[in-house]
Amino acid sequence: MIAHMDVTAFFPLVKKRGNSYTVAVVYLVSRVSNAIPEFRHRIRGEQVVEHETVHPSFTILYNEDLFSFCNVDYVESFREFAARAKEQIDHVKAHPTLENIPDRDDMLYMSPIPWVSFTSFNHPMQYHPEDSVPRFAWGKVFQEGDRLKMPLGVQGHHALMDGIHMARFYQIAQDYLDYPEKLLDQGYIHITGPQR
Repeated sequence: MIAHMDVTAFFPLVKKRGNSYTVAVVYLVSRVSNAIPEFRHRIRGEQVVEHETVHPSFTILYNEDLFSFCNVDYVESFREFAARAKEQIDHVKAHPTLENIPDRDDMLYMSPIPWVSFTSFNHPMQYHPEDSVPRFAWGKVFQEGDRLKMPLGVQGHHALMDGIHMARFYQIAQDYLDYPEKLLDQGYIHITGPQR
């Protein structure tokens, strides 16, 4: 599923504060995913498990057109998360890898694609063994009238989540994007707004 998110408030604040936009979106997606139980559920054999916390694994460009996976442990403080992410990105750029962490499914797979906006996106998934890690992709920020928009794609296993869970994800994400201080400032505890 793809939605064009309104980043009119979020994008300039991230830039003004000198934060990495990619890291800010990775944090946004991680924070929202951790708030929704279905995004923390995983299929293991005949069972469904729920992780207490899930962590981002995202692609980074480390050479003109080569990329590597970068894994960062999620924490609620954006400041702390951004510091961890910078340290991990620097490490991965020096030691690139396309290997996932073996036997670990408490991840969220993410692909930033800041060069192009899109209206459709599909991630590769394995079906044997069952792969139930949610996938996310976002694209280039673009202007629509007086608003800034960003495509954000979410792909999940239908046995674990339905359209209502996707809608909840987008609703909470848009709330943070509309009021980015809630997301980027320490000490804020988010309470989910009314359901539509």
